[in-house]
Amino acid sequence: MKPIPLLFLVVALAGPGCASATYPTALPTVADAVSPAPGIVSAGRLDADDISRVRDAGIRHVIDLTLDAETPDFDEAAAVRAAGLLYSNLPLRGAVDLTRENVMAFDAIVRDAKRPVLVHCASGNRVGAMAALRAAWVDGKEADEAIAIGRTWGLKGLEEEVRRRIEADASQARSKVPG
Repeated sequence: MKPIPLLFLVVALAGPGCASATYPTALPTVADAVSPAPGIVSAGRLDADDISRVRDAGIRHVIDLTLDAETPDFDEAAAVRAAGLLYSNLPLRGAVDLTRENVMAFDAIVRDAKRPVLVHCASGNRVGAMAALRAAWVDGKEADEAIAIGRTWGLKGLEEEVRRRIEADASQARSKVPG
């Protein structure tokens, strides 16, 4: 007898409607959208026309990593909430905000978010940077693996800075080990 794939078995045993609670029904047609992990979509900037597509794709929660000043003519929080979705904001300016404190806040928001969740910034780059740093600083991944994870989330231009921070953190940790 051929073995049943585990994912199929879990969805089948959980009953109808369970899969939509974790996975978007479709990847929303928004800028730079990718699905780097089950129940998570990473994307670029959203505009007013995107919100209904995000909702129609089954997204339940939007996490915005942009500053309000980046979209002065669009109140994303109000639009997302008006569509019946949850909204969280962790505004990151770029490399200067790639701090351990912000990574821990990002981890908590993503971990506690209602799935499926869409996490976005202007291009996916800040999202990918936070995912890479989370992989290193929270999940204990080595630099290359953390960077690879970040790339699947959208890491591009901040890659060198993220690598520098991960390697500096690892070097500092090694220097604290009694030898």
